[in-house]
Parts: sequence; structure tokens; C-alpha cells
Amino acid sequence: MGSLTQNNLPVIDFTNKNLDPNSNSWLSTREDVVRALEDYGCFIAIYDKFSSDLHQAIFHASEELFDLPQEIKVLNTSDTPSHGYVGQEPIIPLYEGFGVENATTLQGVQKFTNLLWPNGNDTFCETALSFSKAVAELDQMVMKMVSEKYGIEKNYETLLGSMSYLLKLIKYRVPRENEKNLGIVPHTDKSFTSILHQHQVKGLEIKNKDGEWMLIDPSPSSFIVMAGDACMAWTNGKIEPAHHRVIMSGNEERYSLGLFTFIRDLIVQVPEELVDGEHPRQFKPFDHYKFIHFFYTEEGKRSKCAIKAYCGV
Repeated sequence: MGSLTQNNLPVIDFTNKNLDPNSNSWLSTREDVVRALEDYGCFIAIYDKFSSDLHQAIFHASEELFDLPQEIKVLNTSDTPSHGYVGQEPIIPLYEGFGVENATTLQGVQKFTNLLWPNGNDTFCETALSFSKAVAELDQMVMKMVSEKYGIEKNYETLLGSMSYLLKLIKYRVPRENEKNLGIVPHTDKSFTSILHQHQVKGLEIKNKDGEWMLIDPSPSSFIVMAGDACMAWTNGKIEPAHHRVIMSGNEERYSLGLFTFIRDLIVQVPEELVDGEHPRQFKPFDHYKFIHFFYTEEGKRSKCAIKAYCGV
């Protein structure tokens, strides 16, 4: 499984007030972002469009959400596998999660909120929407940098119009006696991109190219930006997603959040600019949501790399 090492992921600061496109700070940050994604599949972003008050509010809202009765929780369903409520799964008994689809829209968050709180919960709704919008801005800034560096801005702008954001609110309970401490199995995300935000309890580990697991320290201003399987296919393998897992230790419950990007109602394909004699096409055009459904089939679960099994050349 590899040894455990301390966090040494690249840390990239997005708090520079002069981080405008074409500025020197933008160009240097762009270089750092692409290098980190190519080398690690992820990096830690320090991001100041996110206040400590919002950090506290979104995790308080999470605790309130997970305190709901089980018969209410299971109302959070989705046509897409794993995009609704997941809990009490034998393979990951410590894990519990909710999915808020279309989380950057008032309509999407209200639909979720009104389902679980029929009398309404304006505080949860406003907090979840504010969080999702702030993090989506970071996601789009990162991917704008990637598309500029690769000379595929127009292709990314097309994807941008079809992006759908899923907010996942996640809780890991403390292992019981004689219970394994695995919170979530090692995996890559099936999303286009993922941005994770942790509360104060450690547990997230990311695998580097040497096979070592890096333990990631939580911070109120830090976000883990990760490429997903769909991003690997879109970039013709230039960016590979990082394997990650959660291992619980100590006796504190762990809360985390993830904003996951998906491409809806648009066929994703490798830009022609990324294909040449030295870099032949590695992936056929694909439907992102059909890929997610494929992953949850027996063939998808057995595959070493689901996206290659689904649409690899």
C-alpha cells in the first residue's frame, strides 16, 4: 500500500489581489497550477474569497444535516449513482454523505433543502449556495489557467456552458471496537474536477507517483483541487487523477465537503490541439453521465482504470 509521508503537495496561493488574466502573477500561478496537476493530479489552494465565517457556517450546517432522522436522510435520492444520500454501506461503514445537485443554483439548493426540511431552512440554503458559488469560482479559475496553457480555451468555454456542480457533504464516524479505520477506499474521482475542503480532523491521504500516501493537514483557508477521470480523458492523458482515501484515527468524527464538476448534455472529446504524432489520441468522445453509470456496473467496478475501460482508444 506504500508508506505514509507528511503532506508535501504543492501549495498555490490564490489570494494575490492582482491575480488578473495576463498579469505576471496570473502567468506565474498558471505555470504552478499546470505543473502541479501534471506531477501530482492535485494541489492545495490557499483561497481568500472564502471567509472564516463561511467555513464555520458550512460545517455547522453539515452537523445539522447529519443530525436528521434516517428516514429523512434517505429522501435525498438521485438518478445518478452516488449523487444522493449514501450511508450504512458494508464496504465503507464509517462513511455517510449527501449530494446536492446543481449546487451553484438557487433552484438546485432549494430543491434539496425543501426535501429535507419541508418547512424550509433558509440558513442552510444560503450557506450551501454561498459555499458552492465561492468554490466554483476557484474551479473555473484553475481550469481557465489549464486551458490557456494548453491553448484550448475555446474548447473549455464550450464545456463551461454545460457544467453541473454537485456539492457533497460528508461525515465519517469514529470506528467502533474491532472495526477497521478505513473511511473511504482508495479511488480516483469520476468527476471532471473536485475541490475538497476539510474541517479540523485529519484523515485525507493522497498517493504520490512514488506510491507513498501523503496525509493532508486541514486548514480553514485551504482547498484540495483534484483532477478527475473525465479531466484525464479531456486532456488526452496529460493530467492524471490522484488516488486518495480517508483513514480515521483518534476519537473525533470527521466532516468534509467536496464540490464536484460534471459535464451534462455535451459529448466530451479531446481537443485537436492535444493530438499529434507524438501524442496520439488516447480517448474516444464520451458522455460524462453515461460514464458514471458505467463505473457502477460490474465491468466498471472491476476495471483498473474505469475511464480507459469506458472510452480508451
